[in-house]
Amino acid sequence: MRIDVLGAVRAFHDDGGPVGLGGPRHREVLARLVAAEGRMVTTDTLVCDLWSDPPARAVGAVRTFVAALRRALEPDRPPRVPPRVLVTEGPGYALRLPRADVDVHRFEDTLARARRDPGAVTGLGTVLAAWRGSAYADVTGSAWAQRERTRLEELRLEGVELRARILLDSGEGADLVAELGAHVGEHPWREPAWELLARALHRAGRQADALATLRRARAMLADQLGLDPGAGLGRLETGILNGTVPGADPRTPWTGSGVRLGPRTTVDLARTLALAGGDALVHSRRDRLAAVRAAERTGDLLLTARVIGAYDVPALWSRADDPEQSRAVVEAAERTLTALGADCPTDLTARLLATVAVESRSAGLSASELEHARQAARKAEELARELADPALLAFALNGVFLQSFTRPGLAAVRDGIGAEILGPATRHGLPNFAVLGRLVRLQSASALGDLDAAASHAEAAERLAALTEAPLVSVLTGWFRARVTAARSTEPGGPSAATAAAHYRVAEEALRTAGMPGLHRGLFPLALLGLRLLHDRPAPTDPRLDWGPYLPWARPLVLLAQDRDEQARAALAAVPEPPRDHMQEALWCLTARAAVQLGERGIATRAAAALGDARAEHAGAACGMLTLGPVTRYLAEAEACAEAG
Repeated sequence: MRIDVLGAVRAFHDDGGPVGLGGPRHREVLARLVAAEGRMVTTDTLVCDLWSDPPARAVGAVRTFVAALRRALEPDRPPRVPPRVLVTEGPGYALRLPRADVDVHRFEDTLARARRDPGAVTGLGTVLAAWRGSAYADVTGSAWAQRERTRLEELRLEGVELRARILLDSGEGADLVAELGAHVGEHPWREPAWELLARALHRAGRQADALATLRRARAMLADQLGLDPGAGLGRLETGILNGTVPGADPRTPWTGSGVRLGPRTTVDLARTLALAGGDALVHSRRDRLAAVRAAERTGDLLLTARVIGAYDVPALWSRADDPEQSRAVVEAAERTLTALGADCPTDLTARLLATVAVESRSAGLSASELEHARQAARKAEELARELADPALLAFALNGVFLQSFTRPGLAAVRDGIGAEILGPATRHGLPNFAVLGRLVRLQSASALGDLDAAASHAEAAERLAALTEAPLVSVLTGWFRARVTAARSTEPGGPSAATAAAHYRVAEEALRTAGMPGLHRGLFPLALLGLRLLHDRPAPTDPRLDWGPYLPWARPLVLLAQDRDEQARAALAAVPEPPRDHMQEALWCLTARAAVQLGERGIATRAAAALGDARAEHAGAACGMLTLGPVTRYLAEAEACAEAG
């Protein structure tokens, strides 16, 4: 079957016949499940989304709507056979349809493919043409639908512009003038639209009209907004005046000479790719290092400094995905700083120092290296403040954040850093760093057990991500919601532990292809272990679990769960001090729990001393993605063990 929501909500059977969806509330329930993209939506959420003031029998009404929709969507389903399309899952419902069978998912996936592969432009044109009006057009008066309409309309506009850009870059697009003229007329504040219209006019041989369009854009921005046009409009005007415009290959300079991108342009492209996640993120790292090495080969120190410092991609996780590359970038930054010495411009010095701070987050760094990275972070922040450069300050504060894991118990400090990043990023239109600030604050609130504040930051981050097309954000917030489910599984009337585990599994599947191995490896088993500890159950012993970097701390508890006490004791004796990262409180709590169960007073004493300053926090929750429960629980056990005997 097929479901369409890019316009009024409707559905069709395999034979093309329409599905009778019932009244407005029935269609809204179906639409809300479509918007969840296959994730479970709780009955409580559906009630809140359908009614601003829910009636007394709202839950029963939702169940009635769901039952009617099931009959409409699967009319031939025999009695007592479980539904396959609209399924019950835990405390709510989920829609199970291939993404290709839902127009909005088909649109979003095609847009994502076109961003990675210009060859997908034909499919992009097809899905754009399938829009029949505003998304969820007949779902009126619902806040969730309005948010989705706003998000999807922004994606549609970007899709229109992406399609035009790909066609123009490939040597086509002269026939886009009318379409882009209407687009600019409807959305005059979108600078990329003006640029594309001017390029289409130029491609059609109308150079004078193209220049007039650019001047009209400049006048509109200046007169109505008091803004100067962006660099893209200026470069295009210069290119038209000089007779040079973008060539057929979007990865070549505007000279049309076929020369490949220089290192600075390559790193700018890499920075853009890094925000896309998945394979694009992997390619981004590769291209970034290649650009740094190419810049060094030129012998131009200032160029090298600019290339290294240009990759100001927000970084949230305290462990590098590619430690060897991170070390190579740090070494290149250090070499460049040393070679330039006092001749290095202040802004480039700050960028190089911030790069050192951001990239010096790999496991295995010595104490002196970590201290050097912390000093680099603080100096970069100081210089950025002196320069009053908001973008540079946000990048420098990113380094300060990543160097703020010096000991357990610093969640409140990190929340302050997140607020400092968020302030200038919001005021000065830096959406990617605004997302970072929100996620840092989400993590900090999660660590402090303030789930309402964390949820607010998660929602704000998702709204920003919808505008900037940052798909990794939803991966992280999906994990946060699984962490919330796990915490609430211990409350009376809360979700079951099995439901929490299922939520973690869904989050794990999304993370698996996100292109962040430094975050991914071992996270799911650690989450399951935390869930079991919350319910006073032994550690999971499935040999297929990949514990990744967390194995030394999990192994004693796994062995205890297998009644292999002596081997567990030996494993505990070999456990190192946790690295200074997002998981240090969690790993100290695992050590404390194993020490208590084995009666190892000395190790329990060390764990209690390490955790003392984190007694108000929740173990593992500093990552915003899982929880082992309150630190105070493990701390009290360790202190009691240390004092016993």
